[in-house]
Amino acid sequence: MSHTDPQQDVFGPDSLLRPLVSEARWGLAVTRATLLEAAHPQIGAALMENSTFLTHPWRRLRNTVTSARRLLDPDPRVRDREAARLNRLHSRMSGTDAQGRPYDATDPEARAWVVATLFDSTVTMCRLSGDALGADAMRRLYDEHRTFLALMEGTADHLPATLPEFWPYFDDIVEHRLENNEAVGVILYRLFANVPAPPVLRAHPALWTAGRAVASPLATAITIASLPEAFSRRVALPDLPGARTLMQSAYLGAALATRHLPESWTRVDFFMNLLDGQGEAPLETVRRQARKAAALVRLLTPAGDDEGEQVTRSADRFFTEVLDQTGDGCLRWPDLAAMAREIATRLDLGGQEEERLFQAYAAWWSELQAALDRDGDGRVTREEYAAAAARLPGTGLIRIADVLFDVTDTDDDEKIDAGEYRDLFRTAFHRDLAGSGDAYSRSAFVRQFVSFMSGQQHSSAYTSLFTSG
Repeated sequence: MSHTDPQQDVFGPDSLLRPLVSEARWGLAVTRATLLEAAHPQIGAALMENSTFLTHPWRRLRNTVTSARRLLDPDPRVRDREAARLNRLHSRMSGTDAQGRPYDATDPEARAWVVATLFDSTVTMCRLSGDALGADAMRRLYDEHRTFLALMEGTADHLPATLPEFWPYFDDIVEHRLENNEAVGVILYRLFANVPAPPVLRAHPALWTAGRAVASPLATAITIASLPEAFSRRVALPDLPGARTLMQSAYLGAALATRHLPESWTRVDFFMNLLDGQGEAPLETVRRQARKAAALVRLLTPAGDDEGEQVTRSADRFFTEVLDQTGDGCLRWPDLAAMAREIATRLDLGGQEEERLFQAYAAWWSELQAALDRDGDGRVTREEYAAAAARLPGTGLIRIADVLFDVTDTDDDEKIDAGEYRDLFRTAFHRDLAGSGDAYSRSAFVRQFVSFMSGQQHSSAYTSLFTSG
């Protein structure tokens, strides 16, 4: 039987997991776990078909951190609300992979495997960091992970009830269920090598490219060396010379930093703020504020170019930067669903509001298919979109804008004030995006949204919403 006491809140003050998820070094465990998750056929297919982790990794990081904190919040009501939100989002992710196998993001076995990889990777992180868990601490940590699963599933029955039973279960999945699929290759050899610059370095592409060229192979080597030997053997991962020493140095270095640096420097928030540029020198801060002011001017000023050729060029760029959320070179329903998920996550929408938003996006997708998908294959190419951008129907976009206005206008005064504006348009990791000092009426809000989403008007705010790394 499980050691978990249903009457005891395992995420209370004595929780082992809650403080770990706030430590920056937990990122090593999450990266390792993500790769093991991706090797599961159900999860790998869902990632490749629906996820934006490759095109917008920094946004995915922010959302993952936000969600983990909600799920481990001391208030059970916050935890339950976040679990319900994630269940709704995952219920919309199902289909068939390239081999014709069905997948479903709510599959209980797959979701149990996600939690199993997080537990095993957390234990591995502690061991490699020189902080190996004792028997009682490991049991408590396992019980917390089973409770974590029960939040999502309503039950933890798909994970073994006791810690001694867990290890044979984990080894069996690694040996007989995991595979070397496309998602594994993408994470190891494309994500690290092509990750876009975080907000703080977007103005310095040459610096980011040079740093990434050095860091990418190191990140790949560290991740591979940390994986279970049976997994590396099963999916034929290379045994890179010196990789284990490099990996152990990375884990030990992260642990030493956690022990000896000021606590505020080793928290996730500190690194998130650095990535977002909040640790910049005063001069750079002034420059950043000036760029935000210029972006606001662009937001409120229409492009004013009616020439067809310019519209086509703008639409082509807009397609690449905004619409193609999954980065596969075409527009499909998962791209629009990703936009709806991002809005729902930022605003922490309830079930009814979220459903309205998804229905509005579905209506727009139906319009796009009717106007542009000539062969009926469920895809719209960049060329098709760019050629017809100026003639696209607008009723679907207006419906989305109306719903977006409603869910952003939290006080129901029929205006978007500065606080509501920031909640929606915050940048990658914080909520300090400059906004208008004036309130937005519904008509102004709808007009700006439709102009942006049809590729006719630039908006720094909406670009940040849908393309924030």
